[in-house]
Amino acid sequence: MTLLALTAAMVMPGLAQQRRPASPPPPQRQMPPGGGRGEHLAQWMDKHRNLTPQQQQNALRSEPGFKQLPPETQARVMGRLGQLNAMPPQQRERVINRAEAMEKLEPQQRQQVRGALSQLGALPMERRRTVARAFRDLRRLPPEQRQNALNSPAYRDFTPQERSTLNNLMQVEPMIPQQP
Repeated sequence: MTLLALTAAMVMPGLAQQRRPASPPPPQRQMPPGGGRGEHLAQWMDKHRNLTPQQQQNALRSEPGFKQLPPETQARVMGRLGQLNAMPPQQRERVINRAEAMEKLEPQQRQQVRGALSQLGALPMERRRTVARAFRDLRRLPPEQRQNALNSPAYRDFTPQERSTLNNLMQVEPMIPQQP
């Protein structure tokens, strides 16, 4: 997957669906990692790390398929590159690792993860933090203890929507990279 495709998929979840043809895609050939599919985000960023932000933008503009994107999408992808460059190194590494982990998922799994994270993002900020904290606490438990913990008195104050969000997050938990 090229930097463009990966960045676009991470920043604009609907983009991948917009760019796909209406007919089913042809079966993909088995290829070695990176073989014929372009660079991964981490590889692209590493390869271009010594360039100025302007030079990186120019390199991104020359990526295959960039000029075929709608202008607003091009602007968003360029903005995402700027955001990555403005991040502290540890945060940038986490974002890149998440992107790499998402790329390894099957399309249906990516959709499940995005749906659960979108559901979390739809909560009011304070409740989002509370639910995210609960999710981090639950994922530290062995899988066989998680449902019992979720049914314990400690989680009874959650609304049905928040409990649904937690359940959906727990379903996709193995696909979401752990943060240190």
